[in-house]
Amino acid sequence: MKSNIKIIESASLTFSIEIESLLKVKKQLGNDFVQVVECLSQLDGRVVITGLGKSAIIAQKIVATLNSTGTPAMFMHAADAVHGDLGMLKKGDVLLCLSKSGNTSELKVLIPLVKQFGNQIIGMTSNEDSFLAREADIVLYLPIEREADPNNLAPTTSTTVQLVMGDALAICLLANKGFTPNDFSKFHPGGSIGKQLYMKVSDIYIRNDQPYVSEKDNLKKIIISMTSGRLGITVVINDEKIPKGVVTDGDLRRMLEKTTDLDGIFAEDIMSLSPRTINRNALAMEALNMMRDNEISQLVVVGDEGAYMGIVHLHDLVAEGII
Repeated sequence: MKSNIKIIESASLTFSIEIESLLKVKKQLGNDFVQVVECLSQLDGRVVITGLGKSAIIAQKIVATLNSTGTPAMFMHAADAVHGDLGMLKKGDVLLCLSKSGNTSELKVLIPLVKQFGNQIIGMTSNEDSFLAREADIVLYLPIEREADPNNLAPTTSTTVQLVMGDALAICLLANKGFTPNDFSKFHPGGSIGKQLYMKVSDIYIRNDQPYVSEKDNLKKIIISMTSGRLGITVVINDEKIPKGVVTDGDLRRMLEKTTDLDGIFAEDIMSLSPRTINRNALAMEALNMMRDNEISQLVVVGDEGAYMGIVHLHDLVAEGII
């Protein structure tokens, strides 16, 4: 028990130290941050982000976030830069350097070379008196009192603050550019994120059968339709193919609880009225939200004129990775 308490206390302290540093950085956001956002918003080239050690890993994540939100970016390792990779830096690019100390030997070699090329340099450091802070054109100062580990050595607080600052830059740039969900989908065509943004109901429901009956169809036809569709539902339509209701497994069970006389029972007698419908051109994500809001597992798909088209089931969305 004591061991468990110590584990929780250690974890809680980590959170507290890192949250406190984030709040300090948030409080001192000012003109330097605005300058960086304006600089990157007007950029003709790319944001080339560099760092060493754990800062290099954070730099790669920031690159990924910027690229996915419409700001061209690339990673350049600070150590490799002076051994040939500096050739990736082109006219019009801005160099963003991440370094807690701001005094690494690699940066002291790299920064003067970049200055000779004429590229603007943005520093992100926790040391206001560092080489990076003195030499950068704009400095994002990230004040931290200590790392989260007891020895104050492992990069923890410093990298967390760098990561959040990178997210803040990406979001501000996204807002400045008016980046929309449609823009986002262009950079995320694959995976569940992309499908949430572009996949339509029409891409899914056509794979299912189209079970339906008329209002005057008897119980036998209802059961055959439900069985053939294998969806646990059939749609009751009128002569214009407009959905008037649905019959589900639950409707059949409730009917059997009330009567044992199955003769003379028609679809109109047991159907649930006003079924939830969705247009075939709606996004699949909209279908999922409707199912969640109404606590149901399937929707009736209709065309622009309201005619019955088919069924989209929760299982279809799961299979597509929408959830």
